[in-house]
Amino acid sequence: MSPRSARTALMRLALAGALGAAGLMGTAGGATAAPGARVVGAEQVNDRQQNVQVFSPAMNRPITVQVIRAAASTPRPTLYLLNGSGGGPNGSGWDAQTDAVGFLRDRDVNVVTPYGGSNSYYTDWIRADAVLGYNRWQTFLNEELPPVIEAYLNADGNRALAGVSMSGTSVLNLAIAKPGFWNSVASYSGCAQTSDPVGHEFVRITVENWGGGQSVENMWGPAADPLWRANDPLLNAEGLRGTAVYLSTGSGLPGPHDNAADPRVQDGRIPLPVQLAFGGPIEAAIRYCTINLTNRLRELNIPVTLDDRPTGTHSWGYWEDDLRTSWPFLAQSIGTN
Repeated sequence: MSPRSARTALMRLALAGALGAAGLMGTAGGATAAPGARVVGAEQVNDRQQNVQVFSPAMNRPITVQVIRAAASTPRPTLYLLNGSGGGPNGSGWDAQTDAVGFLRDRDVNVVTPYGGSNSYYTDWIRADAVLGYNRWQTFLNEELPPVIEAYLNADGNRALAGVSMSGTSVLNLAIAKPGFWNSVASYSGCAQTSDPVGHEFVRITVENWGGGQSVENMWGPAADPLWRANDPLLNAEGLRGTAVYLSTGSGLPGPHDNAADPRVQDGRIPLPVQLAFGGPIEAAIRYCTINLTNRLRELNIPVTLDDRPTGTHSWGYWEDDLRTSWPFLAQSIGTN
């Protein structure tokens, strides 16, 4: 056994005893943990960063969660930062594609990023998919994870939720499904329309074409199923009342990150022709969704902050910028800096 493996094993044994003694399936910030949801292991990455395994009763498996602890020892708020359609593995997440870890480490906040859920829309599926498995992410993120991980982190019960691309849709639905639970929500390049023909096709392409899923009908059923309308943030925008909302989008036109000098292009993480040919039209379509949601929220007199960038494709350079630009908004909503 390597020294790292030995440390991980010892930590898991220690956690098992400590969590049992502490009764960590209790509460955090007024949230009560679902029966059986619990921390089952953790691996120390550095002095404040860990990979924590949280058992999900809904999915009957442990979910790895990347955690950055706030520097302060007193209870601090929590930012839940969701990955996009790749779910995090194979260099597809915030940690590999942006400077989010370094940026957020300098902020006075706990950071929680679930690892996995590729092409799942972080929602509750009605049945298992032969390729993408059994997904009950809305239950995990709204009911199981927060009380457990916030007790583990000694958090103060204030929480913000941010997502990008696929999860930019998910964070809106999560907030709508549990009004008042999230202080704020930030959607970076997330399409709010899922039930109209265009939105449905975009979701289908994400799940089946890009994700290789067996069938999008395993998620919310056939296109006419009421679940599609129930999970359409544009139709259910009233559910965002009382939650601070931040939306960002680019126009799809080439911008400062759409050139050979961008570090992701330089090191081969994304070929520039792909970023332009695919990222441009995708972002233009998402801008249409984002403007529609913005207008609907304003019709309902629900405050919304919109960053409508004049350029930019559907790519990580802009989302790195979005996180930094939106941070004062998120920080104010959860009482930190």
